[in-house]
Formats: sequence, structure tokens, C-alpha cells
Amino acid sequence: MAATVALLPACPLPDRAPPPEPVAQAVATLLPSHIPENAPEHCPGTESTEAGLAPGCAGCPNQDACATAPKGPDPDLALVHDRLRDVKHKILVLSGKGGVGKSTVSAMLGWALSEGVEGENDTGLMDVDICGPSLPLLFGLEGQRLHSTSSGILPIPVTSSLSLVSIGFLLPASNSAVIWRGPKKNGLIKQFLKDVEWGPLEHLVIDTPPGTSDEHLSVVQYLAAAGGVTGAVIVTTPQEVALQDVRKELDFCRKAGVPVLGVVENMSGFVCPSCGGESDIFVPSTGGAAGLASEWGIEVLGQVPLDPRIGKSGDFGQSFLEEYPDSPASVAYRQVVARIKDKLADGSAKVLV
Repeated sequence: MAATVALLPACPLPDRAPPPEPVAQAVATLLPSHIPENAPEHCPGTESTEAGLAPGCAGCPNQDACATAPKGPDPDLALVHDRLRDVKHKILVLSGKGGVGKSTVSAMLGWALSEGVEGENDTGLMDVDICGPSLPLLFGLEGQRLHSTSSGILPIPVTSSLSLVSIGFLLPASNSAVIWRGPKKNGLIKQFLKDVEWGPLEHLVIDTPPGTSDEHLSVVQYLAAAGGVTGAVIVTTPQEVALQDVRKELDFCRKAGVPVLGVVENMSGFVCPSCGGESDIFVPSTGGAAGLASEWGIEVLGQVPLDPRIGKSGDFGQSFLEEYPDSPASVAYRQVVARIKDKLADGSAKVLV
């Protein structure tokens, strides 16, 4: 029998008004505290070398647990650093909203970034959408399994310059549910970062789930040990219901110090592949990605129209960019990737303040 979850009362909806300017907040409000709620006033924190040993720990109910716990920084961070030392650019694909095509954008970035002279654009894709991994299907790799060697876990090759790792390769079946709490999710993300033998990469694209929770915090924390995130690509659709959640994702980037490469407006209109007619499916009633970018002082990397053949290509694990190179969506994706490469080259990802 499923457990009953008590929900908080819903907040009243605000009037439709322009969103307020972002207000600076301390980063500490984002990250979990290392001081237990029932700790005494002068608790040194659970990660301190004095945890359980300091004078202020006397009488604390957590004293024995803190005194016997490992002290100091996570030793696995050094392993993450060593494993990713030959990865030049680490790109997060983010969106606070589900269903905006984030995984599809990640797949397109993987296909496009890995094109060119072999050995110069080697790209890795890491799927940390643990409860809903989509990339194995989008690349036609369902049923594949990860293998370990003495050097680490081997990612699944897509092409000679593109490889992929996903929890989907660890599940017994494609419809198997992953019912995990936070610590187990964090452990898998750490394992992917410290144990996968990527080799030298020009780009590592990390596809994240919707929201701003465990997976996002873990990725940012662990990548900090390997030079940090190079930049984030924010994915949205034009309507306000998506933009509302994307603003939360941008606030996450600001608080966590993640530089932003720009925003991609996905499903930006519909272009009929038969007649070439255009229409808006999701009306940008509040300005769409352009309004969001102006609000936050970031760049619109591109606007990608809907094309029904994108879904078909994904279902069959094909590269839409290669199958339909003349589609307006393919042209838009290549413009997005060209702009991302320019910003990576000149280091112009923006740190939000």
C-alpha cells in the first residue's frame, strides 16, 4: 500500500504581472546544512574534523555518530578530478520544466558537437535523469549494457566520436521503475563521474532531470572538483507555464554559481514539412525566451521550431540532423551549436548575480 503524503496548502496564484527582478540571496540558503536540527548552539558541523570531539558536542544526541564518522573532504572528489582532467568543456542541459524537449536538445547537441574531424570533437553524453532516462532510446541503444574493465566503466559508443552513459543501461528492462531516495541517486552520479573511462573529450554534455534538486546539486558539487561547470544551456518552450519554472532554474544557476551559456527556445512555432506553412503552437504570451533572456541578461542561443520528424527520428534512434539537414529545425540546431562553440571558445558564459 502506498504511503500517504501530507501536502502543504496551495499558495494563492498571483495576478498576471511582470516578474520581479531577481533578488540576491546567500548561497547558503540553497545548500543543505551540515549542522543537525537538534544540535547544540556551538556545533562545529558534521563535516568538521572536530565533529563529536569539540567541547560544544558534550551532551549532543549525535555525538557518538559524529565522532566515529569519516572526517574531512570527500576523498572521491580527487578521483573525479583525475577522471575528468582531460575533459575540456562540461555542459549542463537544464530546465525547471518537464516536457520541454530537454533530452532531445541534449541528443541534438551530442550529434552536432561530435561532428567534424575525428579526434578533435570527441563528445560524451551523461544521462543523469535517473528516474526517466531517455537518451538510450534516442540513440537506438536500448538493451545495451555497461561493462567494466581495470581502467573503469566503458561508455557505450554511438559513433567514433560520441559516447553515452546512462542508468538506462543498468536497468533490467526499459520499463523498470527507479525508486530511489537522494543518497542512492547521488552515489550513482558520483560513480558515473569518477569511474567512467571517458578518455580525452572536447565536450561532456550532461542531461539533467527537471527541477533543482538532488541530481543538480550533486553534479555541480562533484564537477567543482574538476574545474567546475563550463556553462549551462537552459531549455524552455515559449509559453509562460514553462518560463515560470525556467526562472527557478536560472535562480539555481545564480545561487550555485553555474555560468549560463544561454537559453534555447524549443518548439518555437511549427513548420509544416509538406507545405512549409508556419504557425504558433505555444503562444509566447509573456515574450517567450526573448523576454526571459532580457529579464535575466542572458542570450537566446536559438529558436527551434517543431518538426514531427524529430520524434520519428528519436523513436528509431537516428540523427535528425543527418536525416533531414534542410529542415528549419536542423538549421536552427546547427545555429545553436555554432553559437555555443563560439561562447565556449571565448569563455563568455555568464555568471548570474
